[in-house]
Amino acid sequence: MPYCVSICPYCDFVVVAGAATRGPRNSIARFVAAVTAELELRADALDERFGPSGSDDRPALESLYFGGGTPSLLPADVIAVLIDLVRRRYGLVPGAEVTLEANPGPDERGDALALRPAGVTRLSIGAQSMLDAELRGLGRRHRASDVAAALGAAREAGIGSVSLDLLYDVPGSSIDDFAASLDAAMALQPDHVSLYALSLDDPSAEGLTGPLGDHLPTTSGARRWRERARAEQDDDRAAAMYELAAGRLATAGFRGYEISNWARIGHESRHNLAYWQRRPHEAVGPGAHAFDGRERRWNAARLGPYLAALVPEDPEVPPGLPPGASEPVDEAAAAAEATILELRLDTGIDAAAGLRGPFATHLVWALDVGLLAPAGEGRLALTTRGRLLSNELFARLV
Repeated sequence: MPYCVSICPYCDFVVVAGAATRGPRNSIARFVAAVTAELELRADALDERFGPSGSDDRPALESLYFGGGTPSLLPADVIAVLIDLVRRRYGLVPGAEVTLEANPGPDERGDALALRPAGVTRLSIGAQSMLDAELRGLGRRHRASDVAAALGAAREAGIGSVSLDLLYDVPGSSIDDFAASLDAAMALQPDHVSLYALSLDDPSAEGLTGPLGDHLPTTSGARRWRERARAEQDDDRAAAMYELAAGRLATAGFRGYEISNWARIGHESRHNLAYWQRRPHEAVGPGAHAFDGRERRWNAARLGPYLAALVPEDPEVPPGLPPGASEPVDEAAAAAEATILELRLDTGIDAAAGLRGPFATHLVWALDVGLLAPAGEGRLALTTRGRLLSNELFARLV
């Protein structure tokens, strides 16, 4: 769901704002119609390939994730209709995890009391920082008090699991600043914390923003902001922040089950675990990625062509699938992917299989330099140092 009230200068997600989101010319209603059409078309294809949902070859979905953008801008009754459509056409297992991403601002967070009966079981709140000065510097619209209010509203509504997103290596931030932000977040007693180093890449330079690309071009203003911000980042400080967070979260009873994610027992993100376990998943919306076990498919990021394909201006023209592309995953790439994704998790990889496999030389090197260590039950997992330097190992595996 690509709509936001405003676009943060560091954001690389598929996001539109301004008149497209608010005002008489907003396109959200048309977008909902387009997503509905794509859900139906993708379900038709799955029916043809595997049979109806719930059959032996097509088990019901275990999770549903509304990502963005700011999906909490959608009215709860619209979210309920979309969840019901997914349940009808794809199936949802009893107790399925249904996550909605939300911005914490009072005009963006949605109505938690309505979201729960709509079917939302998990809320992921984009806090990013608990320091107002940092939030202003990052271009965020909310303040720390809004995060507390959003989490409190979710608790009052009975939403069973609440996650907070936080950033580290924020430009100009000190370790003390980060510790204060983390402590303030922990005082709210979330069930899950996602912790991401602020990344300031340029998707245009990486060739990801063409007509079939899965990213939108970075604006000139955002590019200038990133250039200034990079000068205020520091790798050593970022590593110290990560180590501090890992220690404090562990002390508070959180399991660091993935490089960037910590959860109280039972609150791990089932949806994201499916990605890290290379399980098949369907996806709809601009820039969305799907995987069937053999091929990765993505929709192009640009909203205009997406809407034009699925909700044509001419009522005589039937809806069609949006622009996008796909690529097969060959055996070698699949093996590298599986190893890298397993290593992102605290459960790691099977030691015997790994040390006999095609990446044995690299794994032995990682053991020798302390990036990997035995993790019990015949497994190898990244150490804290290994998590910080994981890209050094992953680059050798691809």
